[in-house]
Amino acid sequence: MATPGAEEDVLSRYRSPLVSRYASPEMGFNFSERKKFGTWRRLWLYLAQAEKSLGLPITDEQIKEMEANLDNIDFKMATEEEKKLRHDVMAHVHTFAHCCPKAAAIIHLGATSCYVGDNTDLIVLRDGFNLLLPKLARVISRLADFAEKYADLPTLGFTHYQPAQLTTVGKRCCLWIQDLCMDLQNLERARDDLRFRGVKGTTGTQASFLQLFEGDHSKVEELDRLVTAKAGFKRSYMVTGQTYSRKVDIEVLSVLASLGASIHKICTDIRLLANLKEIEEPFEKEQIGSSAMPYKRNPMRSERCCSLARHLMTLVLDPLQTASVQWFERTLDDSANRRVCLAEAFLTADIILSTMQNISEGLVVYPKVIERRIRQELPFMATENIIMAMVKAGGNRQDCHEKIRVLSQQAAAVVKQEGGDNDFIDRVRADPYFSPIHKQLESLLDPSSFTGRAPQQVAKFLKEEVRPALIPYQSKMGGKIELAL
Repeated sequence: MATPGAEEDVLSRYRSPLVSRYASPEMGFNFSERKKFGTWRRLWLYLAQAEKSLGLPITDEQIKEMEANLDNIDFKMATEEEKKLRHDVMAHVHTFAHCCPKAAAIIHLGATSCYVGDNTDLIVLRDGFNLLLPKLARVISRLADFAEKYADLPTLGFTHYQPAQLTTVGKRCCLWIQDLCMDLQNLERARDDLRFRGVKGTTGTQASFLQLFEGDHSKVEELDRLVTAKAGFKRSYMVTGQTYSRKVDIEVLSVLASLGASIHKICTDIRLLANLKEIEEPFEKEQIGSSAMPYKRNPMRSERCCSLARHLMTLVLDPLQTASVQWFERTLDDSANRRVCLAEAFLTADIILSTMQNISEGLVVYPKVIERRIRQELPFMATENIIMAMVKAGGNRQDCHEKIRVLSQQAAAVVKQEGGDNDFIDRVRADPYFSPIHKQLESLLDPSSFTGRAPQQVAKFLKEEVRPALIPYQSKMGGKIELAL
C-alpha cells in the first residue's frame, strides 16, 4: 500500500466537522493549539515580568529572551517531550526553555500547571464570548430590519398550532428578537463575570509565592493583581483550589445552551412557515433541495441550526457533572471532558449564529399566500364584529348569534368535509337577515383591524429596547455572510 501524502493522510483520519466543515476561522483559532500554547508562553512572561518588578532576581536579558520567543514554538519537540514526561505543561516548559536558555531557570517560577492551564482557559472563554457577541448582535440587527419592514403585514396567528387571532409578520419576528436580546444580555453578563484564576499556587494558598517573597503577603497580593491586569482582567477569583471553580464552566455553557434553545425555536418556526409557504429561508440559484424530487426547497439552513442547537443544549450537562465530582482542591477527571465540551460549545454556537445571520439576511415572504390563509380563517374570527355591527343596526344579539352559529357550522362543513373554501361571508351576504350591514362587510373583514397594536408594539420595541442594545456593536454590523458547506 502506497504511503499517503499529506492531503490523503488528513482525509484518512476523523476530523470534527465543527472545525473542518462549519466554524469560522476566528473561532477555530481561538481553540487552536497555537493559541493555547502561545498564551501559555505569554502567561509565563507576565509572571516573570511581575516577579521582577517586585524584586525577584530576574534580568532584563531573560525577559527580552522570553519576549523574542513567544511564538517560536517547536511543536514537534513539545510532542516528543510530552511522550516522555506524560505532562503537557512540563513538556512546554522544557520546549520554551530550550529556545530561552538564559531564562530557563525562571520560567514557571513558583507556578503550578493550572497557572497556565486554567488562566488560558479563562482567556479563551472571554475571547470566545467576544467573537460570539458581535455575531449575535448582527443576527438581531438583521431580524430587526425584517420586523420593521413587515411590521404592518397581517398574518394568521397560531396557538397550539391552531389558527388564532391575527398578528403581523413583524410582530412574530419580534418574539424571536426578544429571546435573542435576552441571550445577548446573558452572554455579556457571563463574559463580564469571568475572573482570572491568577497566581494562586498548587492548592490555591499561594504558599510557593509567599516563600519566594520571604513571607511578604503584600507582594504576593500585588503579584496576583499585576498578572491579572497584564492578562486583561479586572479581577481574579479571591479563593481557588488548584483550579478555578468548575461552576464557572456551568455558567458559561448555560448561557450558550440557552442561546441554542432560542435558535432552535426560531428555526423551527421558519421550518413550519416554509411548509405553509408563507416564509422561506434563502435558496440559492443552483441549490438542490432533494436528489429525488427536483421541485423541493428544503429549509436546510434552519434544519442545520436545529440539529446543532440540540447538540449545544446537551453540552451543559458535562460541566454540571464535572463540578459536582471535583474532590476537595481538584481531581484530574475534569481535564479530558473540558477539552471537548468547552471548545465544542463555542464552536457550535459560532456555527449556528453564522448560519442564522445568513438566514436572516435572505428571508423571503409570500404576502399572497399569507393573505389567502387569512381569507380562509378570518370569516370565523369576524363573527364578533358582525354581531356588534348588527346590534348597532338595531338587531338582537341572541338572534344574531344563533344565525351566525348555523351559518358558520355550514361553512365549516364545506371546508372540512368537502375540501372547499370558507364560504361563510357568502352565506352572510345571501341571508336577508344581515342586509343592514351588507355594505359594511368589507370593512369588517379588513385584516389590519384584527392585529390590534402589533405595528405599534413593533415600532416601540425596536426603538426602545432593540436598537439601544446594539449600539456597542455598531462598528461590526456591516457585511453579509456566506453559508458554510
